[in-house]
Amino acid sequence: MPEQRCRWAGNNPLMIAYHDTEWGVPVHDDNKLFEFLTLEGAQAGLSWQTILNKREGYRQAFLGFDLDVISRFTLEDEEKLRQNPEIVRNRQKISSTVSNARSFLAIQEEFGSFNSYLWRFVENSPIQNGWQHWKEIPVQTIEAEQLSKDLKKRGFRFVGPTICYAFMQAIGMVNDHTIDCFRFQELSRAQKPI
Repeated sequence: MPEQRCRWAGNNPLMIAYHDTEWGVPVHDDNKLFEFLTLEGAQAGLSWQTILNKREGYRQAFLGFDLDVISRFTLEDEEKLRQNPEIVRNRQKISSTVSNARSFLAIQEEFGSFNSYLWRFVENSPIQNGWQHWKEIPVQTIEAEQLSKDLKKRGFRFVGPTICYAFMQAIGMVNDHTIDCFRFQELSRAQKPI
């Protein structure tokens, strides 16, 4: 009998692999955190499947999400990226990735790592939800609103509360797998305070 998954995973192999191996797993590596923040911002107005299909293109275009390099991108570099069909070619989304890299580096300077800054919003431990049905899952929470407000104050763009909550779900700050999903129990057992 096939394993029960969250309904949003559908039957696309890329979505299933992402659901089964990444979504909701705590991430503490700063470069990975920047990748997820960038991809969630790029998703605004699009489907997550579209972004997953372009993920490798993003990794190549943004040089493995190397913050130091991205933070030095010029307007000319941004224009070249707008010609790249392997990413979302929206001018504001590309520009925000560059300015967000600069803001990200400033947070690393202040807190020692973006990870240290970020996980404070959930008291350094993933929030364990217990949704019975996918329709119960919120699109934003108080924690996401607080994170969004603070990131915006620090100069980040494409970080509204809905994007921030999707980011928090993706990187395991919350376990939003529905309770009938096989990953719900696996992640509930695996997650311990940092």
